[in-house]
Amino acid sequence: MGDGPNPNGKHSKYAVEDGELVRKGEICPTCGPGVFLGIHSDRKVCGKCGHSVKTQTD
Repeated sequence: MGDGPNPNGKHSKYAVEDGELVRKGEICPTCGPGVFLGIHSDRKVCGKCGHSVKTQTD
């Protein structure tokens, strides 16, 4: 299935720094830890609860 690793997979959402796991993405303020916001061109949206934040466009 597919041609290699998924760039949006779970392994791309975390990093190990100084022996600790660090979350890379922005977390949904409504749902809490473990639920990341999806990044779109003009907004960030939670896929679980639908919370959205509009981003600044210059």
